[in-house]
Amino acid sequence: MVTRRATIASLGLLAAPALGRAQGAAWPGERPLEVVVPVPPGGGLDTMARLIMPHVCAHLGGGAKFVVLSRPGAGTQIGNEAIFNAAPDGYTLGAITAPALPALPIERAVRYRTAEFTWLANVVEDPNAFFVTGESPLRSLSDLVAAARARPGRLSYGSTGVGGDDHIAMLAFEDWAGTPPMVHVPFPGSAPATQALLGGHIDLLVGNISESLAMQQEGRIRALGTAAPARFAPLPAVPTFREQGFDLVAGASRGFVATPGLPAPIRARLESAFAAALAEPAFLREAERVGMPLRPLIGGAYAGMIAEMEGALRALWGRRPWRE
Repeated sequence: MVTRRATIASLGLLAAPALGRAQGAAWPGERPLEVVVPVPPGGGLDTMARLIMPHVCAHLGGGAKFVVLSRPGAGTQIGNEAIFNAAPDGYTLGAITAPALPALPIERAVRYRTAEFTWLANVVEDPNAFFVTGESPLRSLSDLVAAARARPGRLSYGSTGVGGDDHIAMLAFEDWAGTPPMVHVPFPGSAPATQALLGGHIDLLVGNISESLAMQQEGRIRALGTAAPARFAPLPAVPTFREQGFDLVAGASRGFVATPGLPAPIRARLESAFAAALAEPAFLREAERVGMPLRPLIGGAYAGMIAEMEGALRALWGRRPWRE
């Protein structure tokens, strides 16, 4: 009896990896992958998902396909929770933006745990920038600091939400420059925030340098500076924050995660497909065409970057909480 039980147990141990391999081989089959985007359509995150996913599916093979599901709300919280709590079968992926994803649990109760996501691939690192209209008297970051000190509590800026990369970039700037807090006006997306700037409803917009590229090139909006280590190639006249004496680097990291507990064979196939897509010349040409600043990180390297970011966010929270 002992021998028979041992034999049955051994068969079970042997069958488990074989079953995992079978599941990985059969996936995704004819069922499309659902890519949850936790922001309104049309912004940088939505654009990234739609640009790279056809290449990822091509590298998955077998006629793999995808659909994008927009789940905006609560500063990305609704969509992030939908990704985290989906079935771990490989059919739900999330296009996420950081620091918003790790920042939200620091200041509110959420139904996800940042470290437990399956971190697949970071695609974009889009530096933050401070924008004004073409007619604004503000010409530099020094002008902005002087205006904030001269009009304490009256200068207003828009962002894409409390705890998002735009909001946190301004908090870090105020912390570094020692200015009084400016009036924060959150919007549900980059498009309405940009319209508010153009309409004169806010003095300043904090966004990402690659967004509204056409309006910048036309002169309708103007960047005072970009919080990047180097100038943005499509807009070489825009100086960095560091060039203006403000030692700050900040931006939106945009990438892909999956539900916790994703089977190892499926995770491996997804990581491999993202790595191949990110190195594919056709994708690189498309990214350059739309001014998408890339920072490829796969798997553990992506998770490590997020963990480091979370530590910096907790330190900033201790000095400038973003709850409002």
